[in-house]
Amino acid sequence: MNERKVTTINPSTEEVLNEYEIMTKEEINEKVKKARNTFQDWKKDASKRTDLLYDFANQLKKDKDNLARKATNEMGKAIKEARSEVEKCAWAIEYYADNGQILSTDEVVNTDARKTVIRFQPIGVIGSIMPWNFPYWQALRFAAPSLMIGNTIVLKPASATMQCGIEIEKTFKSAGLPDGVFQTLVGDSSIAESLIDSDINAVTFTGSVPVGAKVAQKATSQIKKTVLELGGSDPFIVCEDADIEKASNGAIKGRFINCGQSCIASKRFIVVKNVANEFIEKFVQKAEKLKVGDPLSDDTDIGPLASASGLNKIDSQVKEAVKGGAVVLAGGERIGEKGYFYRPTVLKNVNPKMEIAQEEVFGPVAPIIVAGDEVEAIQLANDSEYGLGASIWTQDLDKAERLSNSVESGIVSVNNVVASDPRVPFGGVKKSGFGRELSRYGMLEFVNIKSVRFYDQLIHNHYVE
Repeated sequence: MNERKVTTINPSTEEVLNEYEIMTKEEINEKVKKARNTFQDWKKDASKRTDLLYDFANQLKKDKDNLARKATNEMGKAIKEARSEVEKCAWAIEYYADNGQILSTDEVVNTDARKTVIRFQPIGVIGSIMPWNFPYWQALRFAAPSLMIGNTIVLKPASATMQCGIEIEKTFKSAGLPDGVFQTLVGDSSIAESLIDSDINAVTFTGSVPVGAKVAQKATSQIKKTVLELGGSDPFIVCEDADIEKASNGAIKGRFINCGQSCIASKRFIVVKNVANEFIEKFVQKAEKLKVGDPLSDDTDIGPLASASGLNKIDSQVKEAVKGGAVVLAGGERIGEKGYFYRPTVLKNVNPKMEIAQEEVFGPVAPIIVAGDEVEAIQLANDSEYGLGASIWTQDLDKAERLSNSVESGIVSVNNVVASDPRVPFGGVKKSGFGRELSRYGMLEFVNIKSVRFYDQLIHNHYVE
């Protein structure tokens, strides 16, 4: 295999989909230069940006089936989920087109000056390094607010979903956006360094902790702003007064969406012992009904994992847990001769110190940990190096208030699974990263917050700077 090429593989059939030439450093610098030139004009007119983003959202809807099929072929997600991902991208783009100018309006402040305003101005070209698990949503949930405020973007998609990244740029072109507003780089992880070293102003990265640390180190050494979204090991806490029917439905959705390959998937099921047996029974019954198979079929719930290495990792994590005393209640094995399929798996008797309860598990495996009471449940939930999301199931609103305050995470959902939403901030604490995406807070990550004061004359003597 040519080392200057990226090869993509269909995880259902293990057939080679495509080969791509890796861009050179010079080509990357040219793309960034074009983004910088386009930025000069793009930043000027917010109303024009609004109109063009509406056009882009419409183009996404028009191309939905084609885009969905590309994602399913490249990373294996069920086609119904792929279509839903494209729809969500269109919604986010429309949300910022609808609200972007309001969210970034000047703030007026009373000071000793005649007039004081705080302005939010775009900072320039943003380098975006994104993963394969939601190839459209990850790229566009960052892009929507950033483009609306007036920045331009150069995306390095994951090499596994290279075509999805290329399709995003094509869709921007089809929608009539200026050349250079959004460009996609072609290459593997080796080109990320060239992107960070190029003439960009900031970097946003979604991926693993070790790679995120390197990205941040490289970017900040060049005084470039970074936002890091580094995944999680989200607790799903079932209190003794939870509605078990709803909680077990939520557990299925929270754990098995996207074949369990989501940073905000529910990953550790912490159940108070009084309701553990009832919850486990319902959860297992529902997990066994999930249909695993051809992801292009509309009645498939779960497709393959995205890669052979992902499949091997999950398989070894389950085997390791069983060796340590965990019991398999459902699944626990690969499926078929071809493709990276794994049966939806539920494990009980999981010790919180096991690897499966400490590491981020990126696949269709649900480890259940039984807690003595709700105090212990919160302790177990917080006993993690991650702090992205958490869901809490209880019918007592006072308890929900108390527990949601105690859990160490950037996002909490009560009686629902954690989901990203353009209207609220997305991001975590601890090793889940820093900075926020989405909402007004995501928009303000990549701006110059400029304070401007107008004086009639110099009134005060300032003795301190």
